[in-house]
Amino acid sequence: MGASLTVIAIVIIYLGIMILIGYISSKKINDNEDFLVAGRKMGPWLLAGSLAATEVGGGSSLGVVEKAYGEWGFSAVWYVITMAIAFIVLAFLAPMLREAAVKTVPEYFRRRYGEANSLVTSIIMLLPMVGLTAVQFIASATILSVMTGWSYTMSVIIVTVVVTLYSVMGGMYSVVYTDVVQWIFIIVGMALIIPFTLQAGGGFEQVTANIPEAKWSLVDGAGWGTIIALVVMYIASFTVGQEAVQRYYSAKDGKAAKNASYITSIVYVLFAFIPAVIGLFMYGMVENGQIDGAMLMERGAQYALPVLAMEVLPDVVTGILFAALISATMSSASSNLLAAGSIFTNDIYHQYINKNAADGKLLKMVRYTMYVVAAFSLLTAIWNVSDIITLLMFSFTLRAGGAFIPYVLGHIWEKASPAGSLASLFLGSLAVYLGEKEFISFFGLDPIYLALIVSGISFYVFSRLFTEQYEHRDL
Repeated sequence: MGASLTVIAIVIIYLGIMILIGYISSKKINDNEDFLVAGRKMGPWLLAGSLAATEVGGGSSLGVVEKAYGEWGFSAVWYVITMAIAFIVLAFLAPMLREAAVKTVPEYFRRRYGEANSLVTSIIMLLPMVGLTAVQFIASATILSVMTGWSYTMSVIIVTVVVTLYSVMGGMYSVVYTDVVQWIFIIVGMALIIPFTLQAGGGFEQVTANIPEAKWSLVDGAGWGTIIALVVMYIASFTVGQEAVQRYYSAKDGKAAKNASYITSIVYVLFAFIPAVIGLFMYGMVENGQIDGAMLMERGAQYALPVLAMEVLPDVVTGILFAALISATMSSASSNLLAAGSIFTNDIYHQYINKNAADGKLLKMVRYTMYVVAAFSLLTAIWNVSDIITLLMFSFTLRAGGAFIPYVLGHIWEKASPAGSLASLFLGSLAVYLGEKEFISFFGLDPIYLALIVSGISFYVFSRLFTEQYEHRDL
């Protein structure tokens, strides 16, 4: 199944524009700080567009359609609405995060708690980056392979090359500017599919005739347990996630960071319903026999949205939608690449390998690291095409379990100590791992709850027992 030349041409032009933005952005890079945090000059609207595009990736586009088509039904909206709730909470933390004037989360741990904490945080933050980036490559390649008929492997390689090129050229500048363009494509492209689907299916009543009433429930499919767990996971993960907080570090001031959070949460609530409704319409049209479900049975529900587009949309709209879907996944991938490059260079290379590295040398190392992470993510994407949201949730939870408590409380509790932070990092992350692998169970709840409780208790107890502060603390 392949698309028309019109569709392929639109997507190729779009990919070319992304690389062009990267090239133009590269002209703004004068030093390492420009590359990592865009010279700390970003206003609220640019930041909001970037935050929105960064966290709406494969899970929030293809993944939500897949979940709505599958067992979650309409309650799949919560996968994105819970992100909006997290950003409302982050709005209160954002000015505080910006005031720290660091470039990375591990740099904060180094200044607040010392070298050992920084190294452990760097490792915890770096580990999920390959997985998170691979998830986005998988989603992008899924779209390209369905659209063009090219092999999945070739599609992954093309996506990897484009994302890596524009990210490496312009750093935070190109990531933010491409994010804003990508967010416009995501909103327009995915919204357009709804009226065309209804037209192709004979109207709302015809499309929804065979959708069971249970699938329209706003809660039942996902369940309150999952919804609450998502809120907790997002708050904990976004707060310490380098790809998210690097935006706050790039804000021109605390007010810009706070307003960007509010704008992002509003946009997420509006966006959440689009992929969920598409997934339900897809289900209805398959049940009605209007769309052949054979390809879904053969390849899995993650192909739901590309298949629907090929069936019901005119070529130009299909091209816009595919560009939008690739936007959603590429924006997240580019943020993860920049985050990985920032952490390795700023907190491992500069601290332990070459303490006297000149600014130009550091800039080169960020770019080299991004190439390496892209290569590992490419290999992971080729080998692993499992459920998009499951992969995302594990990576999010791993880093959130240990780092959230010492990161947030370190800003507001004077007596937080290096020993408390270290205990929290180790024991919280361990609790996540043991919970995910089902070695231990916490009343059948998501492992993030146990991890945060273990992390919080160990942070407080060890800070009280070992009160010595890091002597060079300087924020």
